[in-house]
Amino acid sequence: MIPNKIKNILKKQHYELVGGHSAVQICRWTKNSLRDQGVCYKEKFYGIKSHLCCQMTPALMWCDNKCVHCWRAIELTLGNKLPKNIDSPKQIIDKSIKAQQKLLFGFKIDPKSKKKQLSKANQKKYLESQEPTQFAISLSGEPTLYPLIGELISELRKRKKTSFLVTNGLHPEKLKELAEKNQLPTQLYVSVNTPNKEMYQKFHRSSLPDAWEKLNQTLELMAKLKCRTIFRMNLVRDLNMEEKYLKDYAKLIKKAKPMFVEIKGYMSVGFARQRLGYNRMPTYKEMLDFSQKLAKQAGLKLLDSHERSRAFVLGKDKSKLKIQRV
Repeated sequence: MIPNKIKNILKKQHYELVGGHSAVQICRWTKNSLRDQGVCYKEKFYGIKSHLCCQMTPALMWCDNKCVHCWRAIELTLGNKLPKNIDSPKQIIDKSIKAQQKLLFGFKIDPKSKKKQLSKANQKKYLESQEPTQFAISLSGEPTLYPLIGELISELRKRKKTSFLVTNGLHPEKLKELAEKNQLPTQLYVSVNTPNKEMYQKFHRSSLPDAWEKLNQTLELMAKLKCRTIFRMNLVRDLNMEEKYLKDYAKLIKKAKPMFVEIKGYMSVGFARQRLGYNRMPTYKEMLDFSQKLAKQAGLKLLDSHERSRAFVLGKDKSKLKIQRV
């Protein structure tokens, strides 16, 4: 399904391909946690364990958009429809766990080996990491394009694993289906990076002519969903985080009625470096200032932040941040 040229690029970026259209990549915070060098904002905010998180996607090179801030090789996108011969949810989960184990093998310390051990990993955490309990379905591509995304989430729930699904919000019909079939994830993220239709097309460069309308349908649906919901924003300096946009962002937030608003600063990594330079990365102070002003405009509170990730979370009740059940 994926051409060899693209496979070679992905392997150089330390992706482990899973089946015909999925992949796993180890997040740097998973590595940091294994070395006891800090945890990601998702652990700080929501309580999931960084060393037990599997960052994966069931639609590696398929997406409706070609967002300017995306770290993947969007120029090599294979369209917005997966081929007919797709892998089953069980295959994807089983192979993703094996891929995670393979990618983490270098963290293992062999007590019987007489060679010098290079790993500085906490071995208790390493052993635990062999069976991830959290799946971040977000790595690359648009996961709702995988036709069996609901069955994938249900299978994860059956295995007592939490799931975070990140979507561009362009398939409200799929989210409605997930709700009707009781297949919603533990936490649903909808990415909203622009305040209006004009900027949406410039930022996301969507292949769908009615993308802005589809996103707004999703935001209206979001207010009715019975799962944890996150209005997710990725801010780029001198692009989508100007103060004049605060009012419009607040309107979108009020429409979606999310449980929380999560704000992250753009990172100049991967292929994004070819489109947006390091000077477009906002500082923690700039992010803090914008987040505080947005919170006030939307009638929310700044609940927490993670300085190294330049991540912030807004909401009304900090006591509900931590996830209590699968």
